[in-house]
Amino acid sequence: MNPLLAFTSSPPKKKIFFFYFLFFSHLVFSQAGKDRPLRLFMIGNSFSQNASQYLPQLSKEGGHPLVLGRAVIGGSSLQQHWQHAEAAERNPEDPKGKPYAGKSLRMLLSEGEWDVITIQQASIVSGNVNTYRPYARQLYDYVKKLQPNAQVVMHQTWAYRIDSKDYTQIGKGESAKSAREMYEYSRAAYHTIAGELGIPIIPTGDAFWAINSSKKWGYQADSAVHYQQSQDSALPLQKHSLHVGYFRNQDKSGFDSHHANEAGCYLGGLVWYSFLFGESPKKLTFHPASVDDSFAKQLRKTAWKVVKKEKPLHRK
Repeated sequence: MNPLLAFTSSPPKKKIFFFYFLFFSHLVFSQAGKDRPLRLFMIGNSFSQNASQYLPQLSKEGGHPLVLGRAVIGGSSLQQHWQHAEAAERNPEDPKGKPYAGKSLRMLLSEGEWDVITIQQASIVSGNVNTYRPYARQLYDYVKKLQPNAQVVMHQTWAYRIDSKDYTQIGKGESAKSAREMYEYSRAAYHTIAGELGIPIIPTGDAFWAINSSKKWGYQADSAVHYQQSQDSALPLQKHSLHVGYFRNQDKSGFDSHHANEAGCYLGGLVWYSFLFGESPKKLTFHPASVDDSFAKQLRKTAWKVVKKEKPLHRK
């Protein structure tokens, strides 16, 4: 069965979740008004770093003060973040419990009151719903114990590029065979777990797929290109790619089909902006110099369209 269809087969639950979502949106953002910054804390990895890279610039232009906090480890999963927190609770002096530049998750979360706290799965296992349990629930309960007034939110990460050599795990010993399959399984897993926790989703993965699957705007891999990773080789044309893809950095050449490039980071920031502040980013003019005006306009349009379907948080 298509994992997306499996998720969307229970209308009564979705209605209950929608009213729960509106209730908490009002509670959180009636407290975090325009008079004080929105305090956002991310528990994640390089994907949360990618998605929030341009959020400060976008928030500033939109007139929304923002304070960011992070507990980030490259490639870290929900399980790894929970195990570090668990180690710190057993022994506050255990180095394993303080992986965030010498601090524990408890220490970071205790640095003031946070309005929104995000969690996410590592992309390489995001398509296997079993890898979320029980760690998503354990992290959620831990966060709510330390920050009872915060709205915990699930950040939906994105599928790898269509010419990737690997994709997410979708079962024990089984991986997705395409970007589409990765997107479908990952999306279903995120929605399943968010539904179990009763929390909303930042639909970055949906926005990426909306662009990637578009005939007009999506990146088209050129099967005729055989890029040789040497200093003498010209990089292939990668128009409208949201992923790093082929790159050259000083004396290093390579291929990264996982992480977002500047266009992808920009799209991620637009999705987070739309979700957090409940308003369209279409009026914003900032975009990275590497993203041309027409593509930037489409990314802004796509971000708002996707977030409206998922329902943004509204500041009162």
